[in-house]
Amino acid sequence: MSTAKQPLRLTSTGLVLIPIAVASVMSAALVMVVSFSDDLAIASPGALLISAILVYAAVLFFLGRSGIASIRGLEARAITDPLTGLSNRHALHEDILFAARGEEEVALAMIDLDSFKQVNDHYGHAVGDQLIEECAKLIRAVCGKEAQCYRLGGDEFAMVMSGKVAGTILEGICRTLIEKLGTPIALGHRQIAVGASIGLTRSTADLRVPSSEMLRRADVAMDMSKRGGKMRCTWFNESFDRRRERVREIEDEIRTAIAGGEFNVAYQPLVSAEDKRIVAVEALLRWDRGTRDPLGPNIFIPVAEESGLINPLGLWVLRQAVCDARRWGDITLSVNISAAQLRNAEFPIKLGEVLEETGFPPHRLELEVTETCLVLDPVVAERTLDVIRSFGVRIALDDFGTGYASIGFLRRFRFEKLKLDRSLVELAGVDDGSRAMMLSSIALARALNMGVTAEGVETEEQAELVRLAGCDQIQGWLYYKALPAAEIDRLIAEQSLSSAQVAGPAHGDEQAA
Repeated sequence: MSTAKQPLRLTSTGLVLIPIAVASVMSAALVMVVSFSDDLAIASPGALLISAILVYAAVLFFLGRSGIASIRGLEARAITDPLTGLSNRHALHEDILFAARGEEEVALAMIDLDSFKQVNDHYGHAVGDQLIEECAKLIRAVCGKEAQCYRLGGDEFAMVMSGKVAGTILEGICRTLIEKLGTPIALGHRQIAVGASIGLTRSTADLRVPSSEMLRRADVAMDMSKRGGKMRCTWFNESFDRRRERVREIEDEIRTAIAGGEFNVAYQPLVSAEDKRIVAVEALLRWDRGTRDPLGPNIFIPVAEESGLINPLGLWVLRQAVCDARRWGDITLSVNISAAQLRNAEFPIKLGEVLEETGFPPHRLELEVTETCLVLDPVVAERTLDVIRSFGVRIALDDFGTGYASIGFLRRFRFEKLKLDRSLVELAGVDDGSRAMMLSSIALARALNMGVTAEGVETEEQAELVRLAGCDQIQGWLYYKALPAAEIDRLIAEQSLSSAQVAGPAHGDEQAA
C-alpha cells in the first residue's frame, strides 16, 4: 500500500537556519577547493582562511539579521488584521487554546455590528473601513487590560477573557460596549449610528470546548441577539441548536412544499365602514401539510425570509392572487410583501411581468408593507416603492401602531393607506390613551390623504368605534374570516346580484317619473 508524501513544513527557526547552513557548506567547500588545489593557489592558506572566515561571518550576520526580521514580520502579519491592527481569527484560536491549558474559565464574546451593510451601501467602502477602524478603537478601549480583542473579518469582532469569573466580567464589558455604541460615531462631518449584537459562550475546566466550537456557539448566540431586537447580549443555550435544527427542517419542507404545490392562498374580505359591502380582499398564504403538524404563517414565513425562499414563494402568491382576483370586478386586491422582497432588486421587474402577463389592472393592486420592512434599509425601500408606484400600484402601511413611525416617516414614503393594527383597535375600546392614539392616527392619515383600515375587528362595539372615528374600511372576524377563492366568488356574485336588484327598482322609478 502506497502512502502519500507529506509536504515539508518549516518553522520560523528553520527558515533562518537553513539558509545559514547552506552558506556555511558553500563557504567550507570553497575553502577546501582552494586549499587542496595547486592550480587555484591565489594567496597563502592562512590569509585565505582568515578571509573566508571574515566573509562567512559577514554573511552570517546580514543573513541572520534580515532573515529573523523577515520572519518576525511574516509572523506578525499572519496574526494581525491589517486594517485595525487587532489580532485576527488565527490568533484568537491560538489564545483560546493557550488559555484552556489552565484550570480557569475561558469566556468568548462575538460582536457583529448592526446596520454596517447599510453604511457600506450608502456611503461607500471607504467610509465603511473608517467606521470599522473607529469601532476597533472603541472595542480596544472598552477591553482595556482585562480582555483581548480581535477582528474576525468584515464587521465581526471578538473578545476573550480567562479567569475565575471571566464570563461575568466579559458580559459587563459587552454591555458597556453596547451602551457606548448607542451614541452615533463621528466620521468627519457625518454622525453614523451603528449598534452591536453580541453572543457569549464559555469553556470551563470541567467541560472544555474547542475553540472552533466556542466560535460556533458564540455565533449562534449572536444570531439570537439579532433576532431578539439587536443591541443586546445573549448567552449560548443548548436549546438554540435544537431551534436551528428545526429551522433547517422547516426550510427543507418549504422547498418540498413549493415543488409539490402544498401552498394555497386564502382571502379575507374588507368591508366598507359605510355600508358593509366587500370592497377589497387581502391575500393570505396557507400551507396544507396533510397529516403533519400544522404550521402557521407566523412560523414558516420568517424561515422563508431568512433562507431566501420568500422570493419564489412570494412571487407565486402574487401571481395566484391576481389570477383569482381578475374575476372579482372592481374589488381591490391586497398582497403582503416582506423586507427580503423589498431588498430584492428583481422584485419590481417580476411584479411588472406578472401584471403584464395576467392583464390585471395595476390600480386594483395594493401591496402591504410593515414599518420593519422599511427601517431595515429605507433608501433601498424608497427606491423600490417608487418603481412599484410607477406601475400604478398602491402601497399600504400594515400593522400601524406597533412601531415608531413618525410624521416624517409617513410623509417620506407617501402611503395610500394606513392599516391600524388589531392591538390598537382592541385597546381603544377599553383604554382612553389608546383611543386617543387611534383618533390621532386617523386624523394624521386624513391630513396626509391616506385611506384608513381597521384590522382585527371582532365585535360590534369595535366596529362602531372605528366607524365613528373615521375609518374607511373594516377587516376582521366580525364580518369575514379568510376564505378560499371559490367562497369569494360566491360572495362577490351575491353582492353583485343584490346591487342589481336594488338598482333595478330605482331605475324603474326614475323612468316612471
